[in-house]
Amino acid sequence: MPIRKKKRKRKKKGIFQKSLHLALGTVAVLFLSIYLFFCFYFGSHFFYQTQMEDIDVSGMTPEEAADALKSEVRDYLLTIYDREGNKYQILGKDFEYEYQPAGEEEKLVEAQQSLLWPGKISKQKTLDIDKSITYDSDLLKEVVNSLECFDSERMIEPVNAHIEQTENGYELIPEQQGSYLLRDKVYTYVKASVEAGASELTLPDEVYKKPEVTSQDETLNSCITEIQSYFGASITYDMGDTTEVVDNSVISDWISVSEDYQVTFDESKVASFVQQLASKYNTYGDVRKFETSKGGIISIGGGDYGWVVDKEAETAQLLQEVKSGTVTTREPIYQQRAAKPGLDDIGDTYLEIDYTNQHLYYYEEGKLKLDTEIVSGNISRGNGSPDGVFKIVYKKSPAVLKGEDYESDVEYFMPFAYNVGVHDASWRNGKFGGDIYKTSGSHGCINVSLEAASKLYEMIEVDTPVVAYYREEVRLTAENTKISNAYSYYDEEKEKKKAQEEKEKQRTQDNPVAGENQIIEEDGNVVTVPQN
Repeated sequence: MPIRKKKRKRKKKGIFQKSLHLALGTVAVLFLSIYLFFCFYFGSHFFYQTQMEDIDVSGMTPEEAADALKSEVRDYLLTIYDREGNKYQILGKDFEYEYQPAGEEEKLVEAQQSLLWPGKISKQKTLDIDKSITYDSDLLKEVVNSLECFDSERMIEPVNAHIEQTENGYELIPEQQGSYLLRDKVYTYVKASVEAGASELTLPDEVYKKPEVTSQDETLNSCITEIQSYFGASITYDMGDTTEVVDNSVISDWISVSEDYQVTFDESKVASFVQQLASKYNTYGDVRKFETSKGGIISIGGGDYGWVVDKEAETAQLLQEVKSGTVTTREPIYQQRAAKPGLDDIGDTYLEIDYTNQHLYYYEEGKLKLDTEIVSGNISRGNGSPDGVFKIVYKKSPAVLKGEDYESDVEYFMPFAYNVGVHDASWRNGKFGGDIYKTSGSHGCINVSLEAASKLYEMIEVDTPVVAYYREEVRLTAENTKISNAYSYYDEEKEKKKAQEEKEKQRTQDNPVAGENQIIEEDGNVVTVPQN
């Protein structure tokens, strides 16, 4: 029995080993078959996980890959962006953009080493291919030229940098690049992108027409630097209740810039500005409204009182300040000053002389300090005293008054209009006021009592305003009224000449053909006969 059992075990063991060998052989044959199959397969197909020009060519034959590339090229689209970000597109089909296989696909399949497929099949692979592209260059040029970016309303010419006068003076205005495209250069860049198979193109600055002058231009910067040297100035004139300012907005009108950016400073315009300043603020001889002591408001002008800008000195000072870039606040340079700024420049300290009522008043800081009767110039003899707004020129005590036919000693003399002034007149024996002046008045001076002259002399200061007036219309013809610019001065010669001109003007209007005679014939016709 035991011997039989051993024989059975050996038989089973042999069967198992044979089965194992058979199974292993079968598996080896299977793997070898699979390996050989794919070696053969990948000898004519691309490995899995393979891309070519962004196209998945996994498992494709070279011919199939070529067809896929053809399809992609057939749908080619190039997107173009200009400098403003506007987008334009061109299609490959519009200029016969095509892929022509040249055997590159076969070479790439052969080069992938199909025997090594087990180690490469699961790895991502990107293959580069030298594509052979063809297109119609003439059609491409037509397509490019038809792009909307070349429309006239989009093609904005560049603007050169330049210097421009603005509200704030002169400014250097930077250049503007514009959007004017150069067709040939655009085509060159598009052509290069097409041949490279690019999908996008942002147009570079090189394809745009450029401004010829930029803000870095040496001539421009030299010009604006010179202008700014003037614009550093700011002169504020203190005119009392108001101001006048000379700044960029004013100075810019004094500057001119030529086409080649040469700067010229016009000094005559500075003088003109000062003239305008004087015309606006000078009060010399202006008509003023004046409230009289006896009531009522009169209009009085003439005389030599008031503000007077020294135009020559002020022009020179202003020129110097502008050219040196001075910043300051000041008064104009005055040739003559008044008590207070503005048209109402008399103030509250003044001497008032009412010729009509033959009375004199002196006010100091608005308070009446003296009033007295007077005798003024003899109206009947043409010696009426000058009216207007004047100022005390000087004071003298004692004094000798001299004329063509007289010489008088006085204690106090206070002239205000040429040689006319206020003084004592002892020869009048205390008789002043009334109508004395009309027939027995002075040679033009204002006579007052010794007491009044003494008081006035002690109180009044040189340059004190003097307001002298008539309440009725008078004609003053004396030489002193002419020289002192009296308000009521009557120039007989001037008035005669004016009347003659008016008469001649009227005659010319009545006889429109000057220098010719008109004869009316019996039939009513008018015949013009030239004068000899």
